[in-house]
Amino acid sequence: MTPDRMLIAYSTMLRNELVRIFRIWSQTLLPPVVTTSLYFVVFGAFIGSQIAPIDGFTYMQFIVPGLIMMSVITSSYMNTVSMFYFAKWTKTLDEMLVSPMPEWVIVAGYVSGGVLRGLLVGALVLAVSLFFTHLAIFNAFVLVAALVLTSVLFSLGGLINGVFAKGFDGISIVPTFVLTPLTYLGGIFYSVEMLPEFWQKVSLFNPILYMVNAFRYGFLGISDIPLWQCFAVLFAFLGIFIIVLMYLFKQGIGVKN
Repeated sequence: MTPDRMLIAYSTMLRNELVRIFRIWSQTLLPPVVTTSLYFVVFGAFIGSQIAPIDGFTYMQFIVPGLIMMSVITSSYMNTVSMFYFAKWTKTLDEMLVSPMPEWVIVAGYVSGGVLRGLLVGALVLAVSLFFTHLAIFNAFVLVAALVLTSVLFSLGGLINGVFAKGFDGISIVPTFVLTPLTYLGGIFYSVEMLPEFWQKVSLFNPILYMVNAFRYGFLGISDIPLWQCFAVLFAFLGIFIIVLMYLFKQGIGVKN
């Protein structure tokens, strides 16, 4: 397959995903915005007003980067896991697999769709947050890098979940029992330094902690974790997920059988 044809195949997948996201915007874009707005009201406006500033920032300013990241993680993950399993269920995936498209183009198409939805949701949540507080960007490069890499990572994770899912229930097990607890315990609503020493050490095993702190550094210039460690964890998980996913596609595990 020539590079031009691969580009056409990839752009077609991406265009179809973009059309789908906006066609059913009430399911893909609206719910995370509404949910996060409730967090802003309850945790930021009501409870946050009773909490002392953290590192010189109001509680609302402190949690906004984490809430944006939470919505991006959830949206990116759920987009790829649901769309990939739906493609398996309707046999659409079989048509792509018998086409001349390389496996990596198929993976890139699904992952890009998840990233696109994640970034759109993140932008909407950011816009809503400006009604509750003001934000200044400390380092735009770190902010964008953390956001995009995290969205790519969880799009890959959702695709891996979709490969192993045996039914519609299978696409909700990981988000419910793994992703949600890790997200809520990832330093979104608190600084890790506020925890007892034992729980500080336990928190270091939560990869989402590093992503939230990298993104928060881009906005506020503060982080509980050294920035290089945050990106080291991000790139390590990206490498692992890419290797695992390409192996699954090459072997046809959960894809061709």
